[in-house]
Amino acid sequence: MKKVLVVIIGALFGFLYYKYYGCVQGCAITNTPLNSTIYGAVFGLVLSLKDIKT
Repeated sequence: MKKVLVVIIGALFGFLYYKYYGCVQGCAITNTPLNSTIYGAVFGLVLSLKDIKT
């Protein structure tokens, strides 16, 4: 459940990045809200899979 929450938060941050900092043309990641949301979700997934034990 924690991993799903992290992915949803990543997607939310991806969308917010598009909304406030995204560019109009020439940017592959932030060109559309769908792209930035997917990239944010994937980034959240990568972070949730990393098990940091120090």
